[in-house]
Amino acid sequence: MNTARTLSDAEAAALYDLLNPWDPARHPGDAFHHALVMAADSVLDVGCGTGGMLHRAREAGHRGRLVGLDPDRAALDRARRRTDVEWVAGAACDAAWEREFDLATMVSHAFQCLVGDDEVRASLTAVRAALRDGGRFAFETRHPQVRAWEAWNASNAAEVVDACGRTLRIRHHVESVVGDVVTFTETTCDPVGTVLRSDRTRLRFLDVPTLDAFLTEAGFAVEARYGDWHHGPVTGTSREIVTIARRG
Repeated sequence: MNTARTLSDAEAAALYDLLNPWDPARHPGDAFHHALVMAADSVLDVGCGTGGMLHRAREAGHRGRLVGLDPDRAALDRARRRTDVEWVAGAACDAAWEREFDLATMVSHAFQCLVGDDEVRASLTAVRAALRDGGRFAFETRHPQVRAWEAWNASNAAEVVDACGRTLRIRHHVESVVGDVVTFTETTCDPVGTVLRSDRTRLRFLDVPTLDAFLTEAGFAVEARYGDWHHGPVTGTSREIVTIARRG
C-alpha cells in the first residue's frame, strides 16, 4: 500500500533498477539463476519485475522462449524496453499456461510476497501447471532463523543518485512481526528529508518443513536444496533457503 506518491510508479521502477541491478558477474544469486535460465529452452519468470534477469539472458544469447509475469504495471512497462521477451500482467496465481515451460523461476525473494496459505497454494498450483512434465521451479526465500528483518531500520538506509541527478535516501521500518509474516514500510526521501514515497509490504518467512509441505501438496518434489548460492547445504546459520523443485 502506498501512503505517499510524490515519486511516481515509473520513477520507483527505475529506482529499483538502480538499487538492484541484475548482474551475474557481481552477484552470486544472479549467477545461480542465470545458469539455470541459460540451460532451459523455455522459461517463465514469475514476479519478473523490471525484467532484469530475462533481459540479461537475451543479451547472453538465449534463443528460446522467455516469458515474464508480474502484477506491477510500471515495472512491466520498464521490462518492455525489450520486445524479444513476452511480458504478461498478472500475479503468480494468474498463470494460465499448461505444460509450456521447462523452467519457472521466482527470483529476488519474490516467493515471500505470497503471504496467505491460499495464495501460496494457488500460486504453486498455477506454476506447476505451466511446467512440462519433469519441469523445474527454482526460487529462494530468506531463512527465518537469521531474522533478516531486524536489520531493516533507519540506521541501514541506502542512498542512490537517480536519473535526474537527485540523491535519494531509502530507509525501512518494521511495523510488525506476526507469526511468520513481517510487515514493513520502505520510505524514499529527498536530500532534505522530504518524504517522496512510502510503500508498505508484507513478506512471509517460511521454514523448511512448512515450505516443503506446500510443495508436496502442490505436486512438486524437491530436487535440490541449498543454504547459499554456492550449492552449500542448509545449516543452522544459512541465510537462504534455495530450492529447485521438479514437477512430479
